[in-house]
Amino acid sequence: MTSIGTGYDLSVSTYSPDGRLFQVEYAHKAVEAAGVAIGLRCKDGVILGVERLLHSKLLVKGANRRIASLDEHIGLASAGLLADGKHLARRGREEASSFRENYNSPVTVQILSDRISAYLQAYTCYGSVRPFGLSSIVGGVDKTGPKLFCIEPSGVYYGYRAVAVGKGKALAKTELEKIVNKNLESGTEGGLTVREAIDEVARIIYLVHDDNKDKDFELEMTWICEESGNKHALVPEDLLKSAEEKAKAALEEGMEED
Repeated sequence: MTSIGTGYDLSVSTYSPDGRLFQVEYAHKAVEAAGVAIGLRCKDGVILGVERLLHSKLLVKGANRRIASLDEHIGLASAGLLADGKHLARRGREEASSFRENYNSPVTVQILSDRISAYLQAYTCYGSVRPFGLSSIVGGVDKTGPKLFCIEPSGVYYGYRAVAVGKGKALAKTELEKIVNKNLESGTEGGLTVREAIDEVARIIYLVHDDNKDKDFELEMTWICEESGNKHALVPEDLLKSAEEKAKAALEEGMEED
């Protein structure tokens, strides 16, 4: 079978002869062109980090954030089309608010991920719409503990210990697997602490950015843990700055060894 659309990519609701939805595959291409986003589940919380590429020196620092709050205890990091990410975050907040209003309790991370994934999947079923051009990482701490999920443009979602999406995700996943495997081998239940994870996520994002030789970027990072009152919040500036300095030092050390 041919690997290109040849007419079967004109509508998202049309299957190719070999059972593919080309518009959904094209949506993955939009994700792969964006800066990397990383989620890491720790024993005492969750860390979300993104590589926010700066397309202009005129941009205000801290503007155009790619991490959003869906509820007090849940955050969403996205890789792909920025406008799609903002729309999906708004939908996620509506779902979280609706759950709280109906059941008088905060939504769990898995239930919210399930609802968002159903919303994304609906956009792959009708010819009058297009799939969302982004992959989303949903992380938070609820009554069941720290949770981390990744939702693909097709609407499928999986639970993860650690996950990376966007440009350079292969290298990021390799580094994350080393961290997870090291913790499993040492018998460290639950993995790193959030403070340790901040340094690791910063190191990986700087490593991926250097490998891609991209434009300048800003490191954006949030956490949900006891230190933040189990609420989704920005990582304190002093911790973020320290993590960036360590990441730059590790990068320079690696270049010297090469």
